[in-house]
Amino acid sequence: MEKTYNYLLKVEYDGTNYSGWQFQKNGKSIQETIERALKKILKLKIKINGAGRTDKGVHAFGQHANFKINKKIENEKKFLNSLNFFLGKKLISIISIKRKKSIFHSRFDAKERTYEYKIINREGSLSLDNSKAWHVKTKLNISLLKKGAKILEGTHDFSTFRASSCSAKSPIKKMYSVKVNKKGDQIFLIFRSKSFLQNQVRSMVGSLKYLSSGKWSLKEFKKAFFSKKRSNCAPPAPACGLYLQNIKY
Repeated sequence: MEKTYNYLLKVEYDGTNYSGWQFQKNGKSIQETIERALKKILKLKIKINGAGRTDKGVHAFGQHANFKINKKIENEKKFLNSLNFFLGKKLISIISIKRKKSIFHSRFDAKERTYEYKIINREGSLSLDNSKAWHVKTKLNISLLKKGAKILEGTHDFSTFRASSCSAKSPIKKMYSVKVNKKGDQIFLIFRSKSFLQNQVRSMVGSLKYLSSGKWSLKEFKKAFFSKKRSNCAPPAPACGLYLQNIKY
């Protein structure tokens, strides 16, 4: 029986000009772009399994994906450099490559995912962070933002923050932590969980923005969350501020 070699890639990308992670018939995906680069090196059609299906316009510091082949990569450093050469101008970088057991799957074996959302809270428009953050002009109340974040922690039914096209079996998720960090006019919201529903993070951020900008009181925020009704969700935050930060195995 032929031996199978399983490799895990850590991937960083700017998702601005992509249709998302997952292969799409009518758009350029991150997955397809990496698979094409792998085919050039390995001379084989390769399918990679992503750990998180990021949407159109979402970025990543630490996406992970695995692929299987029936030959060993003898020089991993050389392979990594070759892969990055073919991805050069595509704003996708492979940070590392590691060999894993044949049964390993980057999506199903993930123990924790961390997403970060970046808001720039100021009057002046964005130049350096254009398409890399959500520009919010209304002054946000950090104290309310933190109170709202605290409410989201723990095990809840997150139906309010779930996209209608979400394929998850259950809307119940355990949010390990939701942290709010402010640095000057930059606000970072960091969400940690084993897994997320489709559109969950952006929907939570949109609702936290409603709360911290004074559109909702804390009571109204809680009412929307605990109603478990998608129709009560605030408009989701734009994709440009969302980053898949890391995945733990």
